[in-house]
Order: sequence, then structure tokens, then C-alpha cells
Amino acid sequence: MTGHDPAAEFFAGLPPQRRADAEAVHDLIRAAAPRLTPWIWRGVMWGGTDQTILGYGRIAQTNRGGATVEWFRIGLAYLSLYVSATRDGRYLAQVYGPRLGKAKIGSSALSFRRLADLDRSVLTELVAEAARPD
Repeated sequence: MTGHDPAAEFFAGLPPQRRADAEAVHDLIRAAAPRLTPWIWRGVMWGGTDQTILGYGRIAQTNRGGATVEWFRIGLAYLSLYVSATRDGRYLAQVYGPRLGKAKIGSSALSFRRLADLDRSVLTELVAEAARPD
């Protein structure tokens, strides 16, 4: 019997026009952060939308209600990355955002229309730093 592949499950649910870029981001994350095990997170994000996210690494996070929940160090949702790691009190998405290329940068998230819009070497730096143990 073969093991469950969360990445294959995640990619099967993506629209075909986004799948190639998402798979390339996944490959980049796996190369830059091989110790972060992929897993599927399902739940309601802030804003009330149901999400399925391919998470990498598991961390405990306190939500707005004060409960501790299982979360991911890095998460891939369509063509958005959620990065829970910080440097000097700033989320890494904000630290690396100005160097990434054409992306929308939020507090801990970055969204892009296609991988070609990003500087892959900067994205690799961001992922490698996010994967470092605390």
C-alpha cells in the first residue's frame, strides 16, 4: 500500500491553469525546506472563507479567540503563500516583499498571478529562512 500524498491531493483540486505554477512553488519549497513535511489544512480563514491549504511543517498558533490551533509554518493556497515565520518582529512576507517582484504583500501572506512574476532566488531565501527552527 502506498502512503497518502497530500501534495497530489491538493494539486488535484486546483484549476488546471494554476496547477503548473503551484507545483513549481511546491518543488521550490521542498528543495529549500526539505524538513517541513507537507500536509493538508482545511478550515475557515479570517474573512470567513473555507480554505484548503497545502501546509509545510506544523506549529501551534494561538488564534484570535485565544485557543491554540495546529497551523503551518508555510502554506500554499492557489497562488498565495502564508508564512508564519518572523524576523525582528516582522513577518517574512513583509521583510522579503520589496525584493520578490510583482506580488501583493499582506502581513504574513503574499499573492501573485504567476510564478514568473517573482524572483525565484528571493522566494527561495524566504522559504529557507522560514524553515529554520525557532
